Amino acid sequence: MRSDYDEEASCDRHLESPAISDPEFVAIAVAFWLSAQWGLVIVVVAVVAAIVYCFRTPVHVRRGLLLAFAFFGAVLIVVRCEVPDSEEWAADGTAFTGWMTVVREVDRYPSSERLLVEIHGIRYECWLRRTSLRARSATLVAGDSVMASGVIAPLSDERQARVRWQHVRGELDIEWLGDVVPGSPIHRASNRIRALVTRAGDQMGSRSGALFRGLVIGDDRDQPDDMASAFRRSGLSHLTAVSGQNVALVLAAASPLLNKVRPRRRLALSVALICWFVVLTRAEPSIVRAGVMASLSLGASAFGRRVTPVRALALTSISLLLIDPLLAGSVGFVLSVCATFGVVAIGPAILRAANRDGPAATIVAVTLGAQLGVFLPSVIVFGRSPLVALPANLLAAPVAGLVMLVGLPISMLVALVPVMAMPAVVPVELAVSWIDRVALRMEMIEPVSPLPGVLAHGALGFMVLIALARRRFRLSGAKHEVVYGDLPSHR
Repeated sequence: MRSDYDEEASCDRHLESPAISDPEFVAIAVAFWLSAQWGLVIVVVAVVAAIVYCFRTPVHVRRGLLLAFAFFGAVLIVVRCEVPDSEEWAADGTAFTGWMTVVREVDRYPSSERLLVEIHGIRYECWLRRTSLRARSATLVAGDSVMASGVIAPLSDERQARVRWQHVRGELDIEWLGDVVPGSPIHRASNRIRALVTRAGDQMGSRSGALFRGLVIGDDRDQPDDMASAFRRSGLSHLTAVSGQNVALVLAAASPLLNKVRPRRRLALSVALICWFVVLTRAEPSIVRAGVMASLSLGASAFGRRVTPVRALALTSISLLLIDPLLAGSVGFVLSVCATFGVVAIGPAILRAANRDGPAATIVAVTLGAQLGVFLPSVIVFGRSPLVALPANLLAAPVAGLVMLVGLPISMLVALVPVMAMPAVVPVELAVSWIDRVALRMEMIEPVSPLPGVLAHGALGFMVLIALARRRFRLSGAKHEVVYGDLPSHR
């Protein structure tokens, strides 16, 4: 009996010792992000900290691998972040005439429009101010090749720092736009679906249609200023930024078909569907993070491996930063990672600390976890953390999830069976209007000063930390009693 127990314990130690824990993966991901932001200084600090951490325990194999991976990965990120200055890519006053590829549709501003294009593998931003150019660019979609003429100029240091994460190397001052050639088959397919979503949104009116497109495919370009302000001040702007929830709902909508095929083929079809959805939503950092994380989890499940959500998030962040270190400068990527960490780590911890269960408790805990996850980056970047974010999300997020789930099927139904447009669109329009009204009402309640929201969420986060610490201390004490309470006393 004793021998069996020792053998089992030895086996457990053998299986566990070479593994890297979830907190260690999270630490590596954070170190990579800091390396991309602050360079070699962080690499040196991280290496010193890793050396101290690695050799404080006898498990040298795991710690050595951790140290080597973190060091070489951080150095690689720093090297890849050393992008040449704008002047090296675009000499001031360089004339250009030729074909350029549209990377994403125009972003509209009060007096101009911004078009992101690619020429010979180098990205440029174009600011369109003339009415004729703005009218001509209105029909351009991602993937199109356009004949154009203009002048290439370097970016200022301030501007280059702001658009660096998009790999923009210069500015193209367009003089005229000519012929247009459609893009690749996958671009044409995704553009057709976006057109169907736009057509379904047009059935709801301009305001609801703009919000519908934002919820389903992340296209918030046509949202009026008051709507954008209401969503931002009420903490609901993430609903129009496609992310993991959209990917999960797309897979859920396709599950009746996916479940009819074999596991390996189901995995391939699921990953292909995710890739298509990433292209459909213009490969924003948040949806790329969600797509890679979902593919990683599906792959692990298909091959019988268990990957915790926290580890999947850390591995996704590490992989994306190694592939594209400039993502570290994307606010959308940072908020997406932090919000997901709040959902998969902080939310469940709150549930355990509160000793509650059930759908209502889960929704509140997950929503609160997401809010606490984005607290610091929101305060640093935007200077505020909306006080009404928690009730606003509890009221709007479940309804938004329903719209995201049925958005694409409803858009296809409206196109294929026009007679079903009215009965199919009306319930969705009511749901979209509800979300809009929640944002407007919550904006009216939100204090003008950011201080109440910052203090409230900071105090709430501190209370959660105290509750988690007390629970861990209590569990540690109980474990100590179990281990030592059963030992025979020596007289």
